[in-house]
Amino acid sequence: MAELLKAENVSEVFGGLKAVDDFNIYINRGELIGLIGPNGAGKTTAFNMITGVYRPTTGDITFDGSSIVGLKPYQITQRGITRTFQNIRLFSELSVLDNVKIAYHCHVKYGLLESVFRIGRYFSEEAEIEAESLKLLKIFKLDEHANEAAKNLPYGAQRRLEIARALAAKPKLLLLDEPAAGMNPQETHELMDMIQWIRKQFGLTVLLIEHDMSLVMGICERIYVLEYGIIIASGTPEEIQNNPEVIRAYLGAKTIN
Repeated sequence: MAELLKAENVSEVFGGLKAVDDFNIYINRGELIGLIGPNGAGKTTAFNMITGVYRPTTGDITFDGSSIVGLKPYQITQRGITRTFQNIRLFSELSVLDNVKIAYHCHVKYGLLESVFRIGRYFSEEAEIEAESLKLLKIFKLDEHANEAAKNLPYGAQRRLEIARALAAKPKLLLLDEPAAGMNPQETHELMDMIQWIRKQFGLTVLLIEHDMSLVMGICERIYVLEYGIIIASGTPEEIQNNPEVIRAYLGAKTIN
C-alpha cells in the first residue's frame, strides 16, 4: 500500500503544556484507521494539526508526499483533506443545499471577475455544482430537505449533512471527529454502514475519532491509542482489545468489546 499521510515526532505545546507529544502515525491509501483514547487525550488536537488549525510546535506532517506544516486550512482542504467536527459546525441559517455547494467552491475554475459579472464559466460551473450537490444530498437521504435551513434538520440528519459537505470538497483523506456522538444505537449502526459505503464508493482513506467502541472495532483496520497526548499502542482491533496497557489506560479494569 502507498502511504498517504505521515506524522513524524509531532508535538503541540500550549503555554508549556504538551497537548500532543511525539505523535507518530502513518495512514496508507484506502485504509480506515481509528484514533481512540480517553477524554482530553489529544485526539482533536491531532486533527487540528493535520488540518492546519494548529501549527505543530515540532515535527512534520506529510500528505501525498509533501509537507503540509504551515499551510492554511483552506490550502490543506484544496490538497485533499477534509473533516467533520465533534460539535456540528454547519452554516445553520443557510439551506441544506447551500451548505454542500459551499464546499464545492474550493475547486471552482472561474475567476473573480467571472463571478462578479456572471460571465464566462460562471453559469456552467454553478449549474454543475448544484447538480453534484443534489446528487450528494440524495445519497445521504437529504434531497427532500434541500431548501430547508440546516438548523431545522434533526440531529442525525445534521450529522449526515456535515459528512456530505466534507465529501463535496473531493477529499482523498476524510477525518471524522466523533461522528456517532449523540446518536442512538440504530443510528450508530446505520452510520457504520454509511462510512464503509462512502469509503468504497468515493475511494477514500478515513481517519476516525470515536468513543463508541462497537463502531471502532467493527469497521477500523488499524487503531492508534492516545493517552495524555502520547501514542501508547497501535494495531489491529483484536490487538488493541487485548493490549493490557490500553485496557489500563482507557477502560481501567473493563474489557474493550
